[in-house]
Amino acid sequence: MENNAEMQRFIAQEQQKAMVGEMVGKLTSVCWDKCITGTPGSKFSSGETTCLTNCAQRFLDMSVIIAKRFEMQ
Repeated sequence: MENNAEMQRFIAQEQQKAMVGEMVGKLTSVCWDKCITGTPGSKFSSGETTCLTNCAQRFLDMSVIIAKRFEMQ
């Protein structure tokens, strides 16, 4: 019985890792497409940096809101 509980915890942890990885990939793709309009140089411009920061923050804020909504159901 203890092994079953450990296995369920392990599976839940792996699902969470996969979900985080998927979210990071989506965030990267969405924010890159939105904020990087030309060929990137060796550094981001200040506008690109600001855009990427704001985009990532909005994405994470919305992810938290959505997760909380699912928890309430």
